[in-house]
Amino acid sequence: MQKTIFITGASAGLGKATARLFQSKGWNVFATMRNPEKETELNQLKNVTILPLDVTDTEQIKITVAKAISLSVDVVFNNAGYGLMGAMEAFTDEQILKQVNTNLLGVLRVTQAFIPYFRERKSGLFISTTSMGGFLAFPLHSIYHATKFAVEGWSEGMSFELGLHNIGIKTIAPGGIATEFLGRSLDRNFHPEYAGLEEKLFSLTDSMMDAAASAEQVAEVVYEAATDGKDQIRYVAGEDSKALFARRLEIGSEEFRKEIRQQILS
Repeated sequence: MQKTIFITGASAGLGKATARLFQSKGWNVFATMRNPEKETELNQLKNVTILPLDVTDTEQIKITVAKAISLSVDVVFNNAGYGLMGAMEAFTDEQILKQVNTNLLGVLRVTQAFIPYFRERKSGLFISTTSMGGFLAFPLHSIYHATKFAVEGWSEGMSFELGLHNIGIKTIAPGGIATEFLGRSLDRNFHPEYAGLEEKLFSLTDSMMDAAASAEQVAEVVYEAATDGKDQIRYVAGEDSKALFARRLEIGSEEFRKEIRQQILS
């Protein structure tokens, strides 16, 4: 029987790559995005349905999810995201709210809307894009980390209650992904008291993106998580993420933090 995946943030990057991959594997795809009228590629593919969805809009979530479940959904991929980079002092309240609203509350709202449907079916799977920034931290990303750590912890907690109804929940934790995220979905705020750190970290971030995994490579990990049937929550994706995750496990979180601080702040 043909399966169906519902994807948020499918207009570009990992979301679009995942939509293309699952379509090529014979799945039906609901590709959701804030501005579907601008999409010119996915709407040309067979078995791909474009739907409008801003994950910060609670009413639109209800309408779009209701339309999707009226046709059947097997996997929900919470992928929509927004990045905020800079010193905490430099952020406006509006930026902080946008970060939390998109990366955390958006995931919770979309998931909550699907739970009754999956519970009645006694099957279903939620997958959320987190980041290596969901289990380790870098300077000048504090609010971004807050949202990604939150989704990781929330997913682990949800695994118990969803497990009662044979519903799975997983996270995909990539490192850098070679997409236009840095220009399209990232806000960079500057503050004169952190100028040296900002300059160093921004240069490191740009070089890290040069060696990042492709969106297509990370999409393969999403497909693995969706189809392997494993009782496993976190899937670390990309060689950079795997290496840092292994190093943190090897030396412990406190020593790892000191190591990062020495590398970046020295």
